[in-house]
Amino acid sequence: MEKLERTEAEWREQLSPAEYAVLRKAGTERAFTGEYTDTETVGVYHCRACGQELFRSDAKFHSGCGWPSFYQPTSDDAVTLIEDRSAGMIRVEARCARCDSHLGHVFTGEGFSTPTDERWCINSVSLTLEPKVEG
Repeated sequence: MEKLERTEAEWREQLSPAEYAVLRKAGTERAFTGEYTDTETVGVYHCRACGQELFRSDAKFHSGCGWPSFYQPTSDDAVTLIEDRSAGMIRVEARCARCDSHLGHVFTGEGFSTPTDERWCINSVSLTLEPKVEG
């Protein structure tokens, strides 16, 4: 996969302040406020910063956590996982493998009845949903 690199000025010009805060500065949108938290639209979720395919709706589930939750990405090479110790605990950060934008965090062993026992807790503002076209 070809990496996409931009200057901070280019990212600021392309992204809204909320998108920039999450995607480029690893912020988090408030729980239960994101546009995709409860959506059940069939389609593909892309990185809002670069358009890379990240998740499919068939891997999305309702976890009750306040953010869109998926049990796996579209492919292992779509995301990069990084140890995150920023909140006084050890977590696993998920970033877009193409542009290195922050997406959210991955949690395991929470007991959800998903095929992977993983919860990819992803900020809505990090994603763009491309609905499946009927026909």
